[in-house]
Amino acid sequence: MAKRQKTKPNQADRLLVIACGMIAREVLAVKEQLGLDHLELTCLPAEFHFYPDRIAPAMDKAIVKAKADGYANIFVGYADCGTGGLLDRVCEKHGVERMAGPHCFAFYQGMAAYAKVADDDMMSFYMTDFLCRQFDAFFMKPLGLDRHPELIKDYFGNYEKLVYLAQTDDPELDKVAEKAAKMLGLAYERRSTGYGDLTAELAGAAVHA
Repeated sequence: MAKRQKTKPNQADRLLVIACGMIAREVLAVKEQLGLDHLELTCLPAEFHFYPDRIAPAMDKAIVKAKADGYANIFVGYADCGTGGLLDRVCEKHGVERMAGPHCFAFYQGMAAYAKVADDDMMSFYMTDFLCRQFDAFFMKPLGLDRHPELIKDYFGNYEKLVYLAQTDDPELDKVAEKAAKMLGLAYERRSTGYGDLTAELAGAAVHA
């Protein structure tokens, strides 16, 4: 009896979002909110937030693999994110689009809103839901602040305010952000942003898929 051949899912009609691991939960939330059943998500490591030079080459490889796997519709779930235009070169090379803006802190607020506060926020340290959830893993331990709190001034001495960009209303995350601001010696501001431009960008990418 001939062996039954496994059929590979048709990826041509799917939209693959290759995103920063820091926004994975939010991409999936928007997917559910908008009913984007044909959207699939894969992520690059969230730690690239600290190593922006790794983003463009990793994205290049990820797009090559996605196309080899049969994906015709790909959207990059990153803003420039400190790549200095290198991510744009990768996008142009492969004919794909990315999130508009300089970083996720901008598109969460919405680019129009961010443009109004960008100058005033120059000395602000941003936190998001993800960074609240991962504050110990992303800041305290890697920077050694849990062992050497005296380093806080070295790392955060040039900041004046901690701005928590809240994607959701979670009292526990509010407590983390408030505690972080107090520990870092910064003024505190909470902005309820929701998912900002992420919703519109994913909706637009899905329409063109």
